[in-house]
Amino acid sequence: MRSLPPSPRRAAALLIAPLALGLAAPPALAAPAPAPVPAPAPSAPPQECSDEPRDLPTWKFIDYDEMRRELARIERASHGKVDVRVAGKSTRGRSIYTATVGTGKKVFLVNSEIHGNEKTGTSSLLRILAWLGTSGSPEAKRLRREITFVAVPKINPDGAELDRRGNDHSWDEVQREFPQLAGRPPAWNYLNGTQQGDDYTRRPGFDLNRDFNVDLNYKPKPEDVPGQSSSFGWFLNAESQTLRDIYKRLRARHGKVDVYVDLHHQGACVREDAQNRLLDVAVDYPPLPDVFFQPGGKYAPYAKTYPKDFSKQLAISAFRGIEGDGYIAARYPHAPTRDLPGQARSSFGLNGTGTVLFEVRGQTQSMGHHQSERFINAVTGGLMNMLNDLATGKVRGIDPDSFEQLPGTAEDAAARALRELEER
Repeated sequence: MRSLPPSPRRAAALLIAPLALGLAAPPALAAPAPAPVPAPAPSAPPQECSDEPRDLPTWKFIDYDEMRRELARIERASHGKVDVRVAGKSTRGRSIYTATVGTGKKVFLVNSEIHGNEKTGTSSLLRILAWLGTSGSPEAKRLRREITFVAVPKINPDGAELDRRGNDHSWDEVQREFPQLAGRPPAWNYLNGTQQGDDYTRRPGFDLNRDFNVDLNYKPKPEDVPGQSSSFGWFLNAESQTLRDIYKRLRARHGKVDVYVDLHHQGACVREDAQNRLLDVAVDYPPLPDVFFQPGGKYAPYAKTYPKDFSKQLAISAFRGIEGDGYIAARYPHAPTRDLPGQARSSFGLNGTGTVLFEVRGQTQSMGHHQSERFINAVTGGLMNMLNDLATGKVRGIDPDSFEQLPGTAEDAAARALRELEER
Protein backbone atom coordinates (compact mmCIF):
# COMPACT_ATOMS: atom_id res chain seq x y z
CA MET A 1 0.00 0.00 0.00
CA ARG A 2 1.35 3.43 -0.86
CA SER A 3 1.76 5.99 1.90
CA LEU A 4 0.40 9.49 1.45
CA PRO A 5 3.64 11.51 1.40
CA PRO A 6 6.05 11.12 -1.54
CA SER A 7 8.07 7.95 -1.26
CA PRO A 8 11.75 8.27 -0.25
CA ARG A 9 12.70 7.19 -3.77
CA ARG A 10 10.55 9.93 -5.31
CA ALA A 11 11.71 12.53 -2.76
CA ALA A 12 15.36 11.76 -3.51
CA ALA A 13 14.74 11.93 -7.22
CA LEU A 14 13.07 15.31 -6.87
CA LEU A 15 16.20 16.71 -5.22
CA ILE A 16 18.38 15.88 -8.18
CA ALA A 17 15.91 16.36 -11.02
CA PRO A 18 16.40 19.48 -13.13
CA LEU A 19 13.64 22.02 -12.68
CA ALA A 20 12.24 21.63 -16.14
CA LEU A 21 12.64 17.86 -16.43
CA GLY A 22 9.57 16.46 -18.11
CA LEU A 23 8.53 20.02 -18.97
CA ALA A 24 11.16 21.21 -21.43
CA ALA A 25 9.52 22.15 -24.70
CA PRO A 26 9.97 19.82 -27.65
CA PRO A 27 11.91 21.15 -30.63
CA ALA A 28 8.77 22.69 -32.10
CA LEU A 29 8.49 25.05 -29.12
CA ALA A 30 12.04 26.36 -29.27
CA ALA A 31 11.16 28.59 -32.24
CA PRO A 32 8.04 29.46 -34.23
CA ALA A 33 6.67 26.23 -35.66
CA PRO A 34 3.40 24.79 -36.92
CA ALA A 35 2.46 22.86 -33.77
CA PRO A 36 3.85 22.01 -30.32
CA VAL A 37 4.60 18.36 -31.02
CA PRO A 38 7.98 16.67 -31.46
CA ALA A 39 9.20 15.62 -34.89
CA PRO A 40 10.42 12.06 -34.19
CA ALA A 41 7.90 9.30 -34.78
CA PRO A 42 6.81 7.60 -31.55
CA SER A 43 8.12 4.18 -30.72
CA ALA A 44 5.64 1.38 -30.11
CA PRO A 45 4.69 0.94 -26.45
CA PRO A 46 5.86 -2.19 -24.65
CA GLN A 47 3.20 -4.83 -24.24
CA GLU A 48 3.48 -5.62 -20.54
CA CYS A 49 1.28 -3.91 -17.98
CA SER A 50 -0.20 -4.26 -14.51
CA ASP A 51 -2.90 -2.45 -12.55
CA GLU A 52 -1.46 -3.56 -9.20
CA PRO A 53 -0.81 -0.45 -7.04
CA ARG A 54 2.91 0.06 -6.52
CA ASP A 55 5.25 2.78 -5.27
CA LEU A 56 6.69 3.92 -8.59
CA PRO A 57 8.86 6.91 -9.57
CA THR A 58 6.91 10.02 -10.62
CA TRP A 59 9.61 12.71 -10.57
CA LYS A 60 9.34 13.36 -14.31
CA PHE A 61 5.91 14.86 -13.70
CA ILE A 62 5.77 18.52 -12.81
CA ASP A 63 4.87 19.28 -9.20
CA TYR A 64 2.94 22.26 -7.87
CA ASP A 65 5.88 24.63 -7.27
CA GLU A 66 7.42 23.77 -10.64
CA MET A 67 4.09 24.48 -12.31
CA ARG A 68 3.90 27.90 -10.66
CA ARG A 69 7.39 28.81 -11.81
CA GLU A 70 6.73 27.59 -15.33
CA LEU A 71 3.48 29.54 -15.57
CA ALA A 72 5.34 32.68 -14.48
CA ARG A 73 8.08 32.02 -17.05
CA ILE A 74 5.54 31.49 -19.84
CA GLU A 75 3.70 34.67 -18.90
CA ARG A 76 6.94 36.69 -19.01
CA ALA A 77 8.11 35.15 -22.28
CA SER A 78 4.75 35.80 -23.94
CA HIS A 79 5.02 39.58 -23.46
CA GLY A 80 1.37 39.88 -22.48
CA LYS A 81 -0.14 37.18 -24.67
CA VAL A 82 -0.58 34.72 -21.76
CA ASP A 83 -2.48 35.97 -18.71
CA VAL A 84 -1.95 33.91 -15.54
CA ARG A 85 -4.34 34.48 -12.65
CA VAL A 86 -5.35 32.91 -9.36
CA ALA A 87 -8.90 31.65 -9.86
CA GLY A 88 -9.42 30.29 -6.35
CA LYS A 89 -7.91 28.33 -3.49
CA SER A 90 -7.83 24.62 -2.76
CA THR A 91 -9.09 23.17 0.50
CA ARG A 92 -5.57 23.42 1.94
CA GLY A 93 -5.02 26.95 0.65
CA ARG A 94 -3.02 26.33 -2.52
CA SER A 95 -3.72 28.74 -5.36
CA ILE A 96 -5.57 27.30 -8.36
CA TYR A 97 -4.38 29.02 -11.53
CA THR A 98 -5.86 29.78 -14.90
CA ALA A 99 -3.71 30.68 -17.89
CA THR A 100 -5.48 32.40 -20.79
CA VAL A 101 -4.15 33.05 -24.28
CA GLY A 102 -6.02 34.32 -27.32
CA THR A 103 -8.84 36.78 -27.87
CA GLY A 104 -11.16 34.80 -30.10
CA LYS A 105 -14.91 34.44 -29.78
CA LYS A 106 -14.69 30.65 -29.40
CA VAL A 107 -13.90 29.71 -25.80
CA PHE A 108 -11.95 26.51 -25.11
CA LEU A 109 -11.66 25.53 -21.41
CA VAL A 110 -9.49 22.58 -20.35
CA ASN A 111 -8.31 21.28 -16.98
CA SER A 112 -5.90 18.64 -15.75
CA GLU A 113 -5.39 16.70 -12.51
CA ILE A 114 -8.92 16.80 -11.15
CA HIS A 115 -7.63 13.41 -9.97
CA GLY A 116 -4.19 14.02 -8.49
CA ASN A 117 -2.65 10.76 -9.72
CA GLU A 118 -3.45 11.56 -13.37
CA LYS A 119 -0.69 13.91 -14.40
CA THR A 120 0.29 13.97 -18.07
CA GLY A 121 -2.26 16.64 -18.99
CA THR A 122 -0.48 19.25 -16.90
CA SER A 123 2.72 19.09 -18.94
CA SER A 124 0.73 19.03 -22.18
CA LEU A 125 -1.14 22.20 -21.24
CA LEU A 126 2.05 24.01 -20.29
CA ARG A 127 3.62 23.11 -23.64
CA ILE A 128 0.59 24.36 -25.54
CA LEU A 129 0.51 27.58 -23.51
CA ALA A 130 4.23 28.16 -24.15
CA TRP A 131 3.81 27.67 -27.89
CA LEU A 132 0.60 29.67 -28.24
CA GLY A 133 2.07 32.47 -26.15
CA THR A 134 5.40 32.82 -27.93
CA SER A 135 5.12 31.48 -31.48
CA GLY A 136 4.89 33.91 -34.37
CA SER A 137 3.79 31.21 -36.79
CA PRO A 138 0.68 31.75 -38.90
CA GLU A 139 -1.02 28.85 -37.12
CA ALA A 140 -0.42 30.29 -33.66
CA LYS A 141 -1.57 33.73 -34.76
CA ARG A 142 -4.75 32.26 -36.25
CA LEU A 143 -5.51 30.28 -33.08
CA ARG A 144 -4.98 33.35 -30.88
CA ARG A 145 -7.26 35.35 -33.17
CA GLU A 146 -10.06 32.76 -33.32
CA ILE A 147 -9.98 31.15 -29.86
CA THR A 148 -9.77 32.14 -26.22
CA PHE A 149 -7.85 29.22 -24.71
CA VAL A 150 -8.19 28.85 -20.92
CA ALA A 151 -6.13 26.19 -19.16
CA VAL A 152 -6.36 25.06 -15.53
CA PRO A 153 -3.20 22.94 -15.23
CA LYS A 154 -3.87 21.61 -11.70
CA ILE A 155 -7.44 21.90 -10.50
CA ASN A 156 -6.75 19.55 -7.54
CA PRO A 157 -3.33 20.67 -6.28
CA ASP A 158 -3.75 19.07 -2.84
CA GLY A 159 -4.45 15.65 -4.34
CA ALA A 160 -1.66 16.18 -6.88
CA GLU A 161 0.89 16.84 -4.13
CA LEU A 162 -0.31 13.74 -2.26
CA ASP A 163 -0.19 11.83 -5.58
CA ARG A 164 -3.67 10.38 -5.10
CA ARG A 165 -7.07 10.51 -6.75
CA GLY A 166 -9.00 12.46 -4.13
CA ASN A 167 -8.47 15.85 -2.57
CA ASP A 168 -7.76 16.48 1.15
CA HIS A 169 -11.07 17.33 2.80
CA SER A 170 -12.93 15.62 5.64
CA TRP A 171 -16.68 15.22 6.11
CA ASP A 172 -16.41 17.03 9.45
CA GLU A 173 -15.00 20.03 7.60
CA VAL A 174 -17.81 19.86 5.04
CA GLN A 175 -20.43 19.89 7.82
CA ARG A 176 -18.79 22.94 9.37
CA GLU A 177 -18.78 24.69 5.99
CA PHE A 178 -22.38 23.66 5.29
CA PRO A 179 -24.18 23.47 8.67
CA GLN A 180 -27.39 22.37 6.97
CA LEU A 181 -25.68 18.99 6.38
CA ALA A 182 -25.16 18.32 10.09
CA GLY A 183 -26.19 14.76 10.91
CA ARG A 184 -26.20 13.62 7.30
CA PRO A 185 -24.05 10.67 6.22
CA PRO A 186 -21.08 11.45 3.97
CA ALA A 187 -21.64 12.01 0.26
CA TRP A 188 -21.29 8.85 -1.79
CA ASN A 189 -18.04 10.06 -3.41
CA TYR A 190 -16.30 10.51 -0.04
CA LEU A 191 -13.04 8.58 0.23
CA ASN A 192 -12.15 7.43 3.73
CA GLY A 193 -10.86 3.90 3.19
CA THR A 194 -8.33 2.52 0.74
CA GLN A 195 -8.50 3.15 -3.00
CA GLN A 196 -5.93 2.58 -5.73
CA GLY A 197 -3.38 1.69 -3.06
CA ASP A 198 -3.84 4.97 -1.17
CA ASP A 199 -4.90 5.06 2.49
CA TYR A 200 -7.52 7.77 3.09
CA THR A 201 -8.29 6.77 6.68
CA ARG A 202 -6.12 9.48 8.25
CA ARG A 203 -6.60 12.11 5.54
CA PRO A 204 -9.92 11.56 3.78
CA GLY A 205 -11.05 13.35 0.67
CA PHE A 206 -13.49 13.36 -2.23
CA ASP A 207 -13.55 12.25 -5.81
CA LEU A 208 -13.97 15.78 -7.14
CA ASN A 209 -15.28 14.68 -10.50
CA ARG A 210 -18.57 13.62 -8.93
CA ASP A 211 -19.22 16.97 -7.19
CA PHE A 212 -20.83 18.96 -10.04
CA ASN A 213 -24.42 20.03 -10.57
CA VAL A 214 -26.26 21.23 -13.66
CA ASP A 215 -27.53 24.14 -11.56
CA LEU A 216 -24.41 26.30 -11.35
CA ASN A 217 -25.92 28.21 -8.41
CA TYR A 218 -26.88 25.09 -6.46
CA LYS A 219 -26.46 25.10 -2.66
CA PRO A 220 -26.18 21.74 -0.85
CA LYS A 221 -29.48 20.41 0.50
CA PRO A 222 -29.69 17.78 3.26
CA GLU A 223 -32.17 15.68 1.28
CA ASP A 224 -29.69 15.41 -1.63
CA VAL A 225 -26.98 13.79 0.50
CA PRO A 226 -25.51 11.15 0.31
CA GLY A 227 -26.80 10.69 -3.25
CA GLN A 228 -25.42 8.14 -5.70
CA SER A 229 -23.47 7.95 -8.95
CA SER A 230 -26.59 8.71 -11.04
CA SER A 231 -27.32 11.86 -8.99
CA PHE A 232 -26.05 15.37 -9.49
CA GLY A 233 -23.27 16.56 -7.19
CA TRP A 234 -23.31 19.37 -4.65
CA PHE A 235 -20.24 21.65 -5.09
CA LEU A 236 -19.05 20.62 -1.65
CA ASN A 237 -15.37 21.23 -2.37
CA ALA A 238 -13.33 24.37 -2.96
CA GLU A 239 -11.79 22.85 -6.08
CA SER A 240 -15.08 22.01 -7.81
CA GLN A 241 -16.47 25.39 -6.76
CA THR A 242 -13.46 27.08 -8.37
CA LEU A 243 -13.88 25.23 -11.66
CA ARG A 244 -17.60 26.07 -11.65
CA ASP A 245 -16.77 29.74 -11.01
CA ILE A 246 -14.23 29.80 -13.85
CA TYR A 247 -16.92 28.41 -16.15
CA LYS A 248 -19.50 30.94 -14.95
CA ARG A 249 -17.14 33.89 -15.41
CA LEU A 250 -16.29 32.79 -18.93
CA ARG A 251 -19.98 32.49 -19.80
CA ALA A 252 -20.69 35.90 -18.33
CA ARG A 253 -17.86 37.50 -20.30
CA HIS A 254 -18.16 35.64 -23.62
CA GLY A 255 -21.78 34.53 -23.67
CA LYS A 256 -20.89 30.83 -23.74
CA VAL A 257 -18.11 28.31 -23.31
CA ASP A 258 -17.86 26.44 -26.60
CA VAL A 259 -15.61 23.57 -25.52
CA TYR A 260 -14.62 21.92 -22.25
CA VAL A 261 -12.01 19.14 -22.04
CA ASP A 262 -11.27 17.09 -18.93
CA LEU A 263 -7.87 15.34 -18.99
CA HIS A 264 -7.78 12.01 -17.13
CA HIS A 265 -6.04 8.63 -16.87
CA GLN A 266 -7.46 5.12 -16.69
CA GLY A 267 -6.23 1.56 -16.14
CA ALA A 268 -2.81 0.46 -17.35
CA CYS A 269 -3.90 -2.56 -19.40
CA VAL A 270 -6.56 -1.14 -21.72
CA ARG A 271 -6.24 -1.87 -25.45
CA GLU A 272 -7.88 -0.68 -28.61
CA ASP A 273 -10.02 -3.50 -29.93
CA ALA A 274 -9.16 -3.21 -33.64
CA GLN A 275 -5.61 -4.57 -33.39
CA ASN A 276 -5.45 -5.41 -29.66
CA ARG A 277 -2.69 -2.85 -29.01
CA LEU A 278 -2.15 -1.13 -25.69
CA LEU A 279 -3.66 2.27 -26.32
CA ASP A 280 -2.36 5.72 -25.48
CA VAL A 281 -5.53 7.80 -25.08
CA ALA A 282 -9.26 7.07 -25.23
CA VAL A 283 -11.83 9.80 -25.83
CA ASP A 284 -15.50 10.14 -24.95
CA TYR A 285 -18.53 12.42 -24.88
CA PRO A 286 -20.70 12.91 -21.75
CA PRO A 287 -22.20 9.82 -20.03
CA LEU A 288 -25.85 10.88 -20.19
CA PRO A 289 -28.31 8.24 -21.50
CA ASP A 290 -30.50 9.26 -24.44
CA VAL A 291 -33.60 7.82 -22.80
CA PHE A 292 -33.49 10.46 -20.05
CA PHE A 293 -33.79 13.29 -22.60
CA GLN A 294 -37.21 12.09 -23.70
CA PRO A 295 -40.34 13.90 -22.42
CA GLY A 296 -40.68 13.28 -18.71
CA GLY A 297 -37.05 12.17 -18.36
CA LYS A 298 -34.74 13.74 -15.80
CA TYR A 299 -32.71 15.49 -18.53
CA ALA A 300 -35.72 16.52 -20.63
CA PRO A 301 -35.35 20.21 -19.61
CA TYR A 302 -31.90 20.21 -21.23
CA ALA A 303 -32.77 18.37 -24.44
CA LYS A 304 -32.44 21.53 -26.53
CA THR A 305 -29.26 22.80 -24.88
CA TYR A 306 -27.20 19.60 -24.61
CA PRO A 307 -24.88 19.47 -27.67
CA LYS A 308 -24.35 15.71 -27.89
CA ASP A 309 -23.48 15.74 -31.59
CA PHE A 310 -20.99 18.58 -31.14
CA SER A 311 -19.33 16.70 -28.28
CA LYS A 312 -18.99 13.68 -30.54
CA GLN A 313 -17.53 15.82 -33.32
CA LEU A 314 -14.97 17.23 -30.90
CA ALA A 315 -14.08 13.75 -29.64
CA ILE A 316 -13.56 12.55 -33.21
CA SER A 317 -11.31 15.55 -33.84
CA ALA A 318 -9.26 14.63 -30.77
CA PHE A 319 -9.05 11.01 -31.92
CA ARG A 320 -7.79 12.10 -35.34
CA GLY A 321 -5.15 14.34 -33.78
CA ILE A 322 -3.85 11.56 -31.54
CA GLU A 323 -3.84 9.00 -34.33
CA GLY A 324 -2.48 11.45 -36.88
CA ASP A 325 0.62 12.02 -34.75
CA GLY A 326 1.29 8.30 -34.66
CA TYR A 327 -0.26 7.37 -31.32
CA ILE A 328 -2.93 4.81 -30.48
CA ALA A 329 -6.41 6.18 -29.82
CA ALA A 330 -9.78 4.59 -29.09
CA ARG A 331 -13.30 5.24 -27.89
CA TYR A 332 -13.68 5.08 -24.12
CA PRO A 333 -16.29 2.50 -22.92
CA HIS A 334 -19.70 4.15 -23.16
CA ALA A 335 -22.65 1.88 -22.36
CA PRO A 336 -26.07 3.33 -23.33
CA THR A 337 -27.13 3.23 -19.67
CA ARG A 338 -23.99 4.89 -18.30
CA ASP A 339 -25.28 7.83 -16.24
CA LEU A 340 -22.82 10.11 -14.42
CA PRO A 341 -24.38 13.58 -14.14
CA GLY A 342 -22.09 14.64 -11.28
CA GLN A 343 -19.08 14.85 -13.57
CA ALA A 344 -17.87 18.26 -14.68
CA ARG A 345 -18.27 17.37 -18.36
CA SER A 346 -21.88 16.33 -17.77
CA SER A 347 -22.72 19.50 -15.83
CA PHE A 348 -21.15 21.76 -18.45
CA GLY A 349 -22.58 19.68 -21.30
CA LEU A 350 -26.12 20.09 -20.00
CA ASN A 351 -25.39 23.82 -19.85
CA GLY A 352 -24.70 23.89 -23.58
CA THR A 353 -20.96 23.26 -23.87
CA GLY A 354 -19.41 20.61 -26.10
CA THR A 355 -17.38 18.42 -23.75
CA VAL A 356 -14.74 15.74 -24.25
CA LEU A 357 -13.00 13.31 -21.92
CA PHE A 358 -9.39 12.23 -22.48
CA GLU A 359 -8.38 8.99 -20.73
CA VAL A 360 -4.64 8.31 -20.87
CA ARG A 361 -3.51 4.76 -20.16
CA GLY A 362 -2.12 4.16 -16.67
CA GLN A 363 -2.07 6.13 -13.42
CA THR A 364 0.87 6.86 -11.14
CA GLN A 365 0.18 3.86 -8.90
CA SER A 366 0.24 1.50 -11.89
CA MET A 367 2.80 3.07 -14.25
CA GLY A 368 4.58 5.90 -12.43
CA HIS A 369 6.09 8.17 -15.06
CA HIS A 370 6.79 5.29 -17.43
CA GLN A 371 6.05 6.41 -21.01
CA SER A 372 5.01 9.85 -19.75
CA GLU A 373 6.66 11.62 -22.69
CA ARG A 374 4.74 9.48 -25.14
CA PHE A 375 1.44 10.14 -23.38
CA ILE A 376 2.10 13.88 -23.07
CA ASN A 377 2.73 14.06 -26.81
CA ALA A 378 -0.43 12.06 -27.57
CA VAL A 379 -2.57 14.40 -25.43
CA THR A 380 -0.94 17.42 -27.05
CA GLY A 381 -1.72 16.07 -30.52
CA GLY A 382 -5.36 15.54 -29.64
CA LEU A 383 -5.80 18.98 -28.12
CA MET A 384 -4.00 20.75 -30.96
CA ASN A 385 -6.19 19.10 -33.58
CA MET A 386 -9.30 20.13 -31.65
CA LEU A 387 -8.05 23.72 -31.48
CA ASN A 388 -7.36 23.82 -35.21
CA ASP A 389 -10.65 22.18 -36.16
CA LEU A 390 -12.54 24.57 -33.89
CA ALA A 391 -10.72 27.63 -35.25
CA THR A 392 -11.35 26.74 -38.89
CA GLY A 393 -14.88 25.45 -38.34
CA LYS A 394 -13.84 22.06 -39.72
CA VAL A 395 -15.16 20.33 -36.61
CA ARG A 396 -18.74 21.14 -37.63
CA GLY A 397 -18.32 19.13 -40.81
CA ILE A 398 -17.44 15.91 -38.99
CA ASP A 399 -20.15 13.24 -39.01
CA PRO A 400 -21.00 12.71 -35.31
CA ASP A 401 -22.42 9.25 -36.02
CA SER A 402 -18.97 8.11 -37.13
CA PHE A 403 -17.86 8.19 -33.49
CA GLU A 404 -19.21 4.68 -32.97
CA GLN A 405 -17.13 3.49 -35.93
CA LEU A 406 -13.85 4.40 -34.20
CA PRO A 407 -11.89 1.56 -32.58
CA GLY A 408 -13.29 0.75 -29.16
CA THR A 409 -11.58 -0.11 -25.89
CA ALA A 410 -10.88 -3.70 -24.85
CA GLU A 411 -10.48 -4.08 -21.11
CA ASP A 412 -9.15 -7.02 -19.16
CA ALA A 413 -10.87 -7.98 -15.91
CA ALA A 414 -8.59 -5.81 -13.77
CA ALA A 415 -9.06 -2.72 -15.94
CA ARG A 416 -12.83 -3.23 -16.02
CA ALA A 417 -12.95 -3.63 -12.23
CA LEU A 418 -10.91 -0.44 -11.80
CA ARG A 419 -13.21 1.55 -14.07
CA GLU A 420 -16.34 0.20 -12.39
CA LEU A 421 -14.91 1.05 -8.97
CA GLU A 422 -14.25 4.60 -10.12
CA GLU A 423 -17.76 4.89 -11.59
CA ARG A 424 -19.62 3.18 -8.78
